[in-house]
Amino acid sequence: MPRRSPFKHHRFPCDIILCAVRWYLRFPLSYQDVVDLLAERGTEVDRSTVFRWVQKFGPELTKRTEKHLLRASVDWHVDETYIRVGGKWRYLWRAVDANGQMVDFRLTARRDAKAAKAFLNKAIEPVRLHRPVTIVTDKAPAYRRVIRQINHRYDPHFDSIRHIDRKWRNNLIESDHAALKRLLGYRQSFRSLRSAKATLNGIETIRTIKRGHVHNKQPGVPAEIKFIARLFEAA
Repeated sequence: MPRRSPFKHHRFPCDIILCAVRWYLRFPLSYQDVVDLLAERGTEVDRSTVFRWVQKFGPELTKRTEKHLLRASVDWHVDETYIRVGGKWRYLWRAVDANGQMVDFRLTARRDAKAAKAFLNKAIEPVRLHRPVTIVTDKAPAYRRVIRQINHRYDPHFDSIRHIDRKWRNNLIESDHAALKRLLGYRQSFRSLRSAKATLNGIETIRTIKRGHVHNKQPGVPAEIKFIARLFEAA
């Protein structure tokens, strides 16, 4: 049974919608910036329309990209940063592998052992047959306890995941946090957790595609555009 087209009932063609969504997710642009760029090309769109496109097609892009992802390496780097959501600071937990490929992220209200456990379980569950061999973190004690619990769950007699808590070893993900923050620019404040998660899903996926962490994608911007177009060809 063919998948239902996500563009059904949309007034604008799919290529304009995907172009607007890609611009917003790939560059540090505001919704008004995207509106202005489309207007230069003869397409009049409202800011609220671009917002709805990003909220709908950001997660859809992530879903369609999943089966094309390269397998992450077994050496992970885990750390948390923070962004503002609804006027409050929220914690963004992120994991990348040794090649800088995004493994997973999670947005939470608290920074504690419970949140760390929920994030690591969420990240490991989809790849449980290829679990990480090492996880590098900072010296936050919550990680040590959580990784010990995960090891005990999979094998009570063997630490299958080696925990390395050397802050200087985690420069890879800290640099990646900084790159993400630069991309977010002044968009670091979101109105709701729902809109923040949808937008971050799209941004992380576009960064993954840009870095070539997907199958059958050539380097360069034209190749990114073609890859995304292929994902939605059936639509």
